[in-house]
Amino acid sequence: MDYYAISSLRENHAGWSLLRAQNAPLAVSFFIKAFTGPNQRDIGRQELIDHLDDVLFGLRDVFGEDKFPRPASEYLDDWAAPERAWLRKYYVPGQDEPRYDLTAAAEDVVHWVESLRGRDFVATQSRLTSIFAVLKALVQQSETDPEVRLAELQRQRDGIDAEMQRIRDGSIRVMTAPEALDHFQQLTSLAKDLLSDFREVEQNFRKLDRQVREQIATWDGSQGELLETIFANQQDISSSLQGRTFQGFWDYLMSPQLRTELKDLLQRATRIETLAGAENLQTVTNLHQDWLPAVEQTQATVRQLSQQMRRLLDDKVFLENKRIMRLIRSIETGALGTRDAPPSGVFMEIAAPSVDVAAALPFERPLYEPSRKVMVDDDVVAADDADVDAGALFSQFHVDTERLKSSVDDVLAGTEQATLAEITDAHPLQQGLAEIVAYYQLASESEWASIHPETTQQLSWSLPDGSIREATIDQIIFVRPA
Repeated sequence: MDYYAISSLRENHAGWSLLRAQNAPLAVSFFIKAFTGPNQRDIGRQELIDHLDDVLFGLRDVFGEDKFPRPASEYLDDWAAPERAWLRKYYVPGQDEPRYDLTAAAEDVVHWVESLRGRDFVATQSRLTSIFAVLKALVQQSETDPEVRLAELQRQRDGIDAEMQRIRDGSIRVMTAPEALDHFQQLTSLAKDLLSDFREVEQNFRKLDRQVREQIATWDGSQGELLETIFANQQDISSSLQGRTFQGFWDYLMSPQLRTELKDLLQRATRIETLAGAENLQTVTNLHQDWLPAVEQTQATVRQLSQQMRRLLDDKVFLENKRIMRLIRSIETGALGTRDAPPSGVFMEIAAPSVDVAAALPFERPLYEPSRKVMVDDDVVAADDADVDAGALFSQFHVDTERLKSSVDDVLAGTEQATLAEITDAHPLQQGLAEIVAYYQLASESEWASIHPETTQQLSWSLPDGSIREATIDQIIFVRPA
């Protein structure tokens, strides 16, 4: 960055204006207390005013009533104004109360101010380990030579075999207290940075959509070209670097196996003896629970962008229909005005209301030819009623899918996820194979269930005669909705 770029940021960037503001200590301290400290987003106006009133009351009690004389609502409106852009003010569909969230620029300022205090312990070894891990993944997974990749996998396999042999020999290396604290600090820092990235991701999505809506608002071409532009830009949002990396994170986070593994690792991390005195140790177990609301809000922003583009398209259609109706009314008005006094000469030319028979004379057309009747041998042989088994007509039954959903919800009330085998153990199959097919249908239609063909599971049920039937099916996992 050169002098001119930095000078432009100083004059126009919202984060720089926050640092230069007279009440910057009040704003930054309030942002920490209300947003970044408890890791909250999407706060209502009245709740935010109550928070700010508490902060102002404590400051006025120390510095006097003249220190911050304005009411809390005016401070919020000032910080959310377009020329400040420290807070984002918006409305949620179906609610009249405005909501507030911290902008990405203001959050960067908060993190920078917090970093000025310094740290008693600076993680260096874990950062170097992370650099090596990322660098190895970048180089190895970009390699196209099969022999090189096989050689690297063989080297890793030899290292794993050697480590397993050392453990069998009783030589187990455990992290020392400084190493464990180093990695723990790196973990909490990365998790906090990831949460702050979601605000910037959401802001990038809104910026992309704003460009699309500006193009729609100034469009003067045809309706088909407008539709093509909308779909192309919507695809650009999804296929952009921001969209693809966010979708990859979302798919990773929604995987039941990975979520279970992450939860297990976080719980085991809190039981490490060398980290017993670490600050905020128990908050690590809720990392994935903090990510889900933030990611869901970003996903809701993407859905809202699609709805807004659809609304803009509907407005375009309405205006086009209105213009057509206006033209029709003008034609009707002109016709009524000339009805009593038609102009002389040729007024309008229209196509002749007769059939052109020059190419084919009427007598050249073929006569009607009736279709031939097809004779069908319809002899019906009466069957003996005694030889016909009509029991299949009366053995039909209905699988109640609502009962199956209740069974799934009952099992998920005590756990975050459960396989179909665990659900049928708690609620045995009553209608056999038909009930399994109904569970398949529920899993395929639900976004909180997944089917894994690479893993199988055994299900069994009892017949009325007491015999047992078994079925081997793909593993189905139901996850409790977030």
